[in-house]
Amino acid sequence: MTPVIAKTREELAAVRGGVTGRLALVPTMGALHEGHRSLIRRARELADTVVVSIFVNPLQFGPNEDFDRYPRTFAADVEACAAEGVDIVFAPTREVMYPTEPLVRLDSGPMGAVVEGVTRPGHFDGVLTVVLKLFNLVRPDLAVFGEKDAQQLALIRRMVADLDVPVEIVAGPTVRESDGLALSSRNRYLSEDERRTALSLSQALRAGADAAAGGPSAVRQAARAVLDKAAAADPPLALDYLVLVDPATFTEVDDAHTGPAVLAVAGRVGATHLIDNVPLRFGKES
Repeated sequence: MTPVIAKTREELAAVRGGVTGRLALVPTMGALHEGHRSLIRRARELADTVVVSIFVNPLQFGPNEDFDRYPRTFAADVEACAAEGVDIVFAPTREVMYPTEPLVRLDSGPMGAVVEGVTRPGHFDGVLTVVLKLFNLVRPDLAVFGEKDAQQLALIRRMVADLDVPVEIVAGPTVRESDGLALSSRNRYLSEDERRTALSLSQALRAGADAAAGGPSAVRQAARAVLDKAAAADPPLALDYLVLVDPATFTEVDDAHTGPAVLAVAGRVGATHLIDNVPLRFGKES
């Protein structure tokens, strides 16, 4: 089935007006891979109509980031959407999403200024602004986001709760390649040698998870040992952060923490910024 493609607000409103039943939105920046497709399949299970948005949002890129070279593969993305039974593809231009320079933007607050927000200031303000705009335009009953972007997911959930946005947020699990590397549209930037180094991110998470019975301190030590080795590799991993945080607030947990936590890591290999995480639980339920 070929999805209906809407590129303007008016086209979206016209096709949205004919929708009945539950509508799910899967927001993307395109360059769709199996991770995105898994989110689409989850949306298909939960809703009568599935909308995929494709928009490379300039507000979430910093001045020295990869906005201009971010992969744009629209024809292939539409084919992927068709294969997954997507009903509507909303593919606005920058002028459609931001007809004038947005003077009012969402502030992600202290939760958006830690972890990934330290290395990418303002990133989550841009994410929340575009997600809220998409919610207002598409008016979905539910929206599906990937757990790979754990801080983004936590912030969107908090935005929905704090601002009483009537959208159910559904999480889809991280999808990995056969060698363990978390799927990302940016993986295509990696050379063969860079990819070998990039595997240290998922390897560090695995080492940390294997040490979870020893508590938060053991998790940090095990993961750090892998990353220290990667820092001396050729090419090296330039670590941005390794943190063990509360999944609801993304504040660091202490060594006595019990309950759920997220071990999150990010770094650069060459010019490519990559993130990954694994959920953990400490205490009696682990």
